[in-house]
Amino acid sequence: MICETQRKNTENSINMKNQVVAAGFVIFSFMLPLKANAATFSQIYAFGDSLVDNGNAYQLTGGAIPPEPFYDNGRFSNGPVWVEYLANALGIQETNYAVGGANTNTSNTLIPNNPLNLPGLTQQIQTFVASYPQADENALYVVWAGANDYLGAGVTNPLLPVNNLASTVATLASVGAKNFLVVNLPDLGKLPGTKGSPFSGGLNYLTGLHNSALSQTLNGLNQQQPNINITLLDINSLINQAIASPGKFGFTNVTDPCLNLDAQTICANPDEYLFWDAIHPTTSTHKIVAGAALVAVPESSPVLGMLALGALGATALLKRKQKKSPLTPASRVLAAQSSHIKVEN
Repeated sequence: MICETQRKNTENSINMKNQVVAAGFVIFSFMLPLKANAATFSQIYAFGDSLVDNGNAYQLTGGAIPPEPFYDNGRFSNGPVWVEYLANALGIQETNYAVGGANTNTSNTLIPNNPLNLPGLTQQIQTFVASYPQADENALYVVWAGANDYLGAGVTNPLLPVNNLASTVATLASVGAKNFLVVNLPDLGKLPGTKGSPFSGGLNYLTGLHNSALSQTLNGLNQQQPNINITLLDINSLINQAIASPGKFGFTNVTDPCLNLDAQTICANPDEYLFWDAIHPTTSTHKIVAGAALVAVPESSPVLGMLALGALGATALLKRKQKKSPLTPASRVLAAQSSHIKVEN
């Protein structure tokens, strides 16, 4: 079930740190540092849903979901997902347990009633622990899940998925994992597939409750276990900024999906779209998420922080660092993604 992505084999991979220099400017990404800790990571282990999955659901469904040729090599996007870009930028291997449709518990809502018994986040962690009863303490453990609890399972109590996410971190920590990157949720009522629905406002409200509870819960967990390092990546703020100021991110469309799956057409400029389909981001968006993550993880912050000095001003940046502000400067990475299927003109 596990897909291991090597640096040399990642399709359309980029050296993100070099592209930071080439870009010549930065944007603000958002991370909430729960504890600062310099680290050199040995590898990445990734867990979650379709926002992390690099082909596992595709394999488990016999190549049925997501359908070819509209998605890239089993990913729920038109190219690599952010954790692949992150691993490539850090020059380390990524081992991916994420499965599209995964909830934060044992459920999976990719297919109604889950006839294939696709795993939720809980089973992903169980599989990992069975394989690695002594976890690599130098690895980075990435966790991003929760959207399917609300969109697919209709959860209305955010404490349920938040507690599941905290349990995930605690379980991994119990076998020796120390470094965690946990991602919060974008506003679920602002997706192309939800923004026009009567549930949009409620989904955004639940997202806010989820993200607030997640921050508080992980802070508490970090205080209880001071030997672990948790970074909470605030993608909600990053995506909202992209929606509010698309030009700063190189986007011309932040409301519509590039892929119209019903009509089997793709927009002519997918690299300028925030969303690939009604739910999932384009690989260009994944690159931006990876850029934010690259700054958020302690290993890369000094490197990209220095690159940000010219655009933001050394004095202001250093003051923010001294005050431990939750806003950390990050680079924006742009790369065109060509399409190999039907294109709209």
